[in-house]
Amino acid sequence: MTDTTFRPDLMAGRNVFITGGSSGINLGIAECFMQHGAKVTINGRDPAKLAAAVEHLKAFGAGPVLGVAADVRDYAALSAAIAESAKAHGPIDVLVCGAAGNFPALAEDLSPNGFKAVVDIDLIGTFHTCRAAFAHLRKPGAAIINISAPQAAIPFALQAHVCAAKAGVDMLTRTLAIEWGPHGIRVNSIVPGPIAGTEGLKRLTQGPDSVAKVVRTVPLNRLGETHDIGHSALFLASPAASYVSGTVLFCDGGHALVGSGMILQAAMS
Repeated sequence: MTDTTFRPDLMAGRNVFITGGSSGINLGIAECFMQHGAKVTINGRDPAKLAAAVEHLKAFGAGPVLGVAADVRDYAALSAAIAESAKAHGPIDVLVCGAAGNFPALAEDLSPNGFKAVVDIDLIGTFHTCRAAFAHLRKPGAAIINISAPQAAIPFALQAHVCAAKAGVDMLTRTLAIEWGPHGIRVNSIVPGPIAGTEGLKRLTQGPDSVAKVVRTVPLNRLGETHDIGHSALFLASPAASYVSGTVLFCDGGHALVGSGMILQAAMS
Protein backbone atom coordinates (compact mmCIF):
# COMPACT_ATOMS: atom_id res chain seq x y z
CA MET A 1 0.00 0.00 0.00
CA THR A 2 1.34 3.40 -0.99
CA ASP A 3 -0.11 6.53 0.54
CA THR A 4 0.99 9.62 -1.36
CA THR A 5 -0.68 11.97 1.14
CA PHE A 6 1.28 10.98 4.26
CA ARG A 7 2.82 13.59 6.56
CA PRO A 8 5.85 12.16 8.34
CA ASP A 9 5.54 14.82 11.04
CA LEU A 10 1.89 14.27 11.98
CA MET A 11 2.62 11.60 14.61
CA ALA A 12 6.29 12.34 15.13
CA GLY A 13 7.44 11.51 18.65
CA ARG A 14 4.26 9.65 19.59
CA ASN A 15 4.37 6.07 20.83
CA VAL A 16 1.59 3.91 19.39
CA PHE A 17 0.91 0.47 20.93
CA ILE A 18 -1.21 -1.91 18.80
CA THR A 19 -2.50 -5.30 19.95
CA GLY A 20 -3.05 -7.92 17.27
CA GLY A 21 -0.59 -5.87 15.24
CA SER A 22 1.23 -8.61 13.35
CA SER A 23 -1.38 -9.12 10.62
CA GLY A 24 -4.56 -7.97 8.91
CA ILE A 25 -6.33 -4.74 9.81
CA ASN A 26 -4.06 -4.00 12.74
CA LEU A 27 -0.90 -4.37 10.66
CA GLY A 28 -2.46 -1.93 8.17
CA ILE A 29 -3.06 0.51 11.03
CA ALA A 30 0.59 0.15 12.05
CA GLU A 31 1.67 0.91 8.47
CA CYS A 32 -0.30 4.18 8.49
CA PHE A 33 1.13 5.32 11.81
CA MET A 34 4.65 4.47 10.64
CA GLN A 35 4.12 6.55 7.49
CA HIS A 36 3.13 9.49 9.63
CA GLY A 37 6.22 9.40 11.84
CA ALA A 38 5.06 7.46 14.91
CA LYS A 39 7.10 5.15 17.08
CA VAL A 40 5.15 1.90 16.83
CA THR A 41 4.96 -1.15 19.06
CA ILE A 42 3.03 -4.15 17.78
CA ASN A 43 1.84 -6.90 20.10
CA GLY A 44 0.76 -10.46 19.39
CA ARG A 45 1.15 -14.01 20.67
CA ASP A 46 3.53 -15.42 18.05
CA PRO A 47 7.14 -14.11 18.27
CA ALA A 48 7.95 -15.32 14.74
CA LYS A 49 4.98 -13.48 13.21
CA LEU A 50 5.87 -10.37 15.20
CA ALA A 51 9.46 -10.46 13.96
CA ALA A 52 8.30 -10.75 10.33
CA ALA A 53 5.81 -7.90 10.81
CA VAL A 54 8.49 -5.66 12.33
CA GLU A 55 10.71 -6.20 9.28
CA HIS A 56 7.73 -5.47 7.03
CA LEU A 57 6.94 -2.22 8.85
CA LYS A 58 10.48 -0.85 8.48
CA ALA A 59 9.65 -0.06 4.85
CA PHE A 60 6.86 2.30 5.91
CA GLY A 61 8.79 4.89 7.89
CA ALA A 62 11.99 5.91 9.59
CA GLY A 63 10.56 5.75 13.10
CA PRO A 64 11.48 2.91 15.45
CA VAL A 65 9.27 -0.18 15.52
CA LEU A 66 9.18 -2.87 18.19
CA GLY A 67 7.44 -6.23 18.52
CA VAL A 68 6.51 -7.50 21.99
CA ALA A 69 4.87 -10.88 22.53
CA ALA A 70 2.03 -11.27 25.05
CA ASP A 71 -1.46 -12.74 25.18
CA VAL A 72 -4.09 -10.06 25.88
CA ARG A 73 -5.86 -12.58 28.13
CA ASP A 74 -2.83 -12.51 30.45
CA TYR A 75 -2.93 -9.16 32.25
CA ALA A 76 0.50 -9.51 33.83
CA ALA A 77 2.17 -10.42 30.53
CA LEU A 78 0.42 -7.58 28.73
CA SER A 79 1.44 -5.10 31.43
CA ALA A 80 5.04 -6.21 31.00
CA ALA A 81 4.77 -5.76 27.21
CA ILE A 82 3.47 -2.21 27.65
CA ALA A 83 6.27 -1.46 30.10
CA GLU A 84 8.79 -2.76 27.54
CA SER A 85 7.33 -0.46 24.89
CA ALA A 86 7.47 2.51 27.27
CA LYS A 87 11.09 1.75 28.15
CA ALA A 88 12.03 1.68 24.46
CA HIS A 89 9.85 4.48 23.07
CA GLY A 90 8.55 6.49 26.03
CA PRO A 91 5.06 6.45 27.59
CA ILE A 92 2.20 5.24 25.41
CA ASP A 93 0.40 8.09 23.61
CA VAL A 94 -1.99 6.11 21.39
CA LEU A 95 -3.42 2.68 22.18
CA VAL A 96 -5.08 0.54 19.51
CA CYS A 97 -6.91 -2.51 20.89
CA GLY A 98 -7.21 -4.81 17.91
CA ALA A 99 -6.67 -8.36 19.15
CA ALA A 100 -9.70 -10.48 18.27
CA GLY A 101 -10.89 -14.02 17.67
CA ASN A 102 -13.70 -15.31 15.48
CA PHE A 103 -15.13 -18.42 13.88
CA PRO A 104 -18.63 -19.16 12.55
CA ALA A 105 -20.83 -21.38 14.72
CA LEU A 106 -24.53 -21.79 15.40
CA ALA A 107 -25.35 -21.06 19.03
CA GLU A 108 -26.54 -24.64 19.61
CA ASP A 109 -23.20 -25.94 18.34
CA LEU A 110 -21.06 -23.38 20.16
CA SER A 111 -19.25 -24.80 23.17
CA PRO A 112 -19.04 -22.78 26.39
CA ASN A 113 -15.28 -22.72 25.95
CA GLY A 114 -15.62 -21.41 22.38
CA PHE A 115 -17.94 -18.61 23.53
CA LYS A 116 -15.65 -17.78 26.43
CA ALA A 117 -12.53 -17.73 24.25
CA VAL A 118 -13.92 -15.00 22.01
CA VAL A 119 -15.20 -12.94 24.93
CA ASP A 120 -11.85 -13.35 26.69
CA ILE A 121 -9.86 -12.13 23.68
CA ASP A 122 -12.17 -9.45 22.30
CA LEU A 123 -13.79 -7.94 25.39
CA ILE A 124 -11.66 -8.88 28.39
CA GLY A 125 -8.51 -8.46 26.30
CA THR A 126 -9.61 -4.95 25.36
CA PHE A 127 -10.20 -4.08 29.01
CA HIS A 128 -6.85 -5.59 30.01
CA THR A 129 -5.07 -3.50 27.38
CA CYS A 130 -6.80 -0.25 28.33
CA ARG A 131 -6.30 -0.81 32.04
CA ALA A 132 -2.64 -1.81 31.70
CA ALA A 133 -1.89 1.29 29.61
CA PHE A 134 -3.92 3.74 31.73
CA ALA A 135 -0.98 5.07 33.74
CA HIS A 136 0.86 5.93 30.52
CA LEU A 137 -2.19 7.45 28.83
CA ARG A 138 -3.24 9.64 31.74
CA LYS A 139 -2.45 12.96 30.04
CA PRO A 140 -4.02 15.44 27.62
CA GLY A 141 -3.85 14.33 24.00
CA ALA A 142 -3.82 10.59 24.67
CA ALA A 143 -6.12 8.39 22.59
CA ILE A 144 -7.53 4.88 22.80
CA ILE A 145 -8.96 3.30 19.65
CA ASN A 146 -10.83 0.02 20.06
CA ILE A 147 -11.41 -2.09 16.96
CA SER A 148 -15.01 -3.23 17.06
CA ALA A 149 -17.14 -5.01 14.42
CA PRO A 150 -20.59 -4.65 12.84
CA GLN A 151 -21.64 -7.59 15.02
CA ALA A 152 -21.73 -5.09 17.92
CA ALA A 153 -24.80 -3.40 16.45
CA ILE A 154 -26.30 -5.89 13.97
CA PRO A 155 -27.42 -9.44 14.86
CA PHE A 156 -25.45 -11.95 12.78
CA ALA A 157 -26.37 -15.61 12.55
CA LEU A 158 -23.43 -17.87 13.46
CA GLN A 159 -21.86 -15.03 15.46
CA ALA A 160 -23.53 -14.99 18.91
CA HIS A 161 -20.14 -15.00 20.62
CA VAL A 162 -18.76 -12.12 18.55
CA CYS A 163 -21.98 -10.11 18.79
CA ALA A 164 -21.86 -10.33 22.58
CA ALA A 165 -18.14 -9.55 22.82
CA LYS A 166 -18.08 -6.61 20.42
CA ALA A 167 -21.24 -5.05 21.86
CA GLY A 168 -19.34 -5.11 25.15
CA VAL A 169 -16.34 -3.45 23.51
CA ASP A 170 -18.47 -0.55 22.26
CA MET A 171 -20.10 -0.05 25.66
CA LEU A 172 -16.66 -0.20 27.29
CA THR A 173 -15.53 2.46 24.83
CA ARG A 174 -18.36 4.79 25.81
CA THR A 175 -17.92 4.18 29.53
CA LEU A 176 -14.18 4.81 29.47
CA ALA A 177 -14.77 7.97 27.44
CA ILE A 178 -16.85 9.26 30.36
CA GLU A 179 -14.56 8.10 33.15
CA TRP A 180 -11.20 8.84 31.56
CA GLY A 181 -12.09 12.02 29.66
CA PRO A 182 -11.21 14.20 32.68
CA HIS A 183 -7.69 12.73 32.52
CA GLY A 184 -7.32 13.93 28.91
CA ILE A 185 -7.86 10.51 27.33
CA ARG A 186 -10.16 10.25 24.32
CA VAL A 187 -11.69 6.80 23.73
CA ASN A 188 -13.33 5.77 20.45
CA SER A 189 -14.17 2.63 18.47
CA ILE A 190 -13.84 1.84 14.78
CA VAL A 191 -16.22 -0.62 13.11
CA PRO A 192 -14.57 -1.99 9.95
CA GLY A 193 -16.66 -3.27 7.09
CA PRO A 194 -15.59 -6.22 4.91
CA ILE A 195 -11.84 -5.76 4.38
CA ALA A 196 -9.99 -7.44 1.51
CA GLY A 197 -7.31 -9.99 2.29
CA THR A 198 -8.12 -10.38 5.97
CA GLU A 199 -8.60 -13.55 7.95
CA GLY A 200 -11.99 -12.27 9.09
CA LEU A 201 -13.32 -12.02 5.53
CA LYS A 202 -11.90 -15.45 4.71
CA ARG A 203 -13.55 -17.10 7.71
CA LEU A 204 -16.94 -15.49 7.18
CA THR A 205 -17.29 -16.20 3.46
CA GLN A 206 -17.09 -19.32 1.33
CA GLY A 207 -14.94 -18.33 -1.63
CA PRO A 208 -15.08 -15.82 -4.52
CA ASP A 209 -18.82 -16.16 -5.19
CA SER A 210 -19.80 -15.35 -1.62
CA VAL A 211 -17.28 -12.48 -1.48
CA ALA A 212 -18.95 -11.08 -4.60
CA LYS A 213 -22.30 -11.25 -2.79
CA VAL A 214 -20.84 -9.23 0.06
CA VAL A 215 -19.41 -6.61 -2.32
CA ARG A 216 -22.87 -6.15 -3.82
CA THR A 217 -24.18 -5.16 -0.37
CA VAL A 218 -21.65 -2.33 0.02
CA PRO A 219 -23.04 0.98 -1.30
CA LEU A 220 -19.53 2.04 -2.38
CA ASN A 221 -19.36 -1.24 -4.35
CA ARG A 222 -15.96 -2.40 -3.16
CA LEU A 223 -14.27 -4.16 -0.32
CA GLY A 224 -12.34 -1.99 2.10
CA GLU A 225 -8.57 -2.03 2.37
CA THR A 226 -6.59 -2.18 5.58
CA HIS A 227 -5.37 1.37 4.97
CA ASP A 228 -9.00 2.57 5.05
CA ILE A 229 -9.14 1.52 8.69
CA GLY A 230 -5.62 2.85 9.25
CA HIS A 231 -6.62 6.30 8.05
CA SER A 232 -9.66 6.28 10.34
CA ALA A 233 -7.43 5.37 13.28
CA LEU A 234 -4.99 8.08 12.28
CA PHE A 235 -7.79 10.65 12.29
CA LEU A 236 -9.05 9.58 15.72
CA ALA A 237 -5.52 9.77 17.14
CA SER A 238 -4.71 13.13 15.57
CA PRO A 239 -5.38 16.70 16.70
CA ALA A 240 -8.10 16.84 14.04
CA ALA A 241 -10.22 14.67 16.38
CA SER A 242 -9.32 16.52 19.59
CA TYR A 243 -13.02 16.93 20.53
CA VAL A 244 -14.13 13.45 19.45
CA SER A 245 -14.63 10.91 22.24
CA GLY A 246 -17.09 8.11 22.92
CA THR A 247 -17.77 7.71 19.21
CA VAL A 248 -18.28 4.45 17.35
CA LEU A 249 -17.04 5.22 13.83
CA PHE A 250 -18.23 2.96 11.02
CA CYS A 251 -15.64 2.64 8.26
CA ASP A 252 -17.51 0.23 6.01
CA GLY A 253 -18.56 1.89 2.76
CA GLY A 254 -22.14 1.97 4.07
CA HIS A 255 -22.29 -1.82 4.49
CA ALA A 256 -24.06 -1.75 7.84
CA LEU A 257 -26.90 0.32 6.38
CA VAL A 258 -28.27 -2.49 4.25
CA GLY A 259 -28.80 -5.45 6.56
CA SER A 260 -25.35 -6.94 6.45
CA GLY A 261 -26.21 -9.59 9.03
CA MET A 262 -28.72 -11.24 6.73
CA ILE A 263 -26.48 -10.82 3.71
CA LEU A 264 -23.53 -12.42 5.49
CA GLN A 265 -25.69 -15.40 6.39
CA ALA A 266 -26.58 -15.75 2.70
CA ALA A 267 -22.93 -15.41 1.68
CA MET A 268 -21.96 -18.24 4.01
CA SER A 269 -24.64 -20.59 2.73
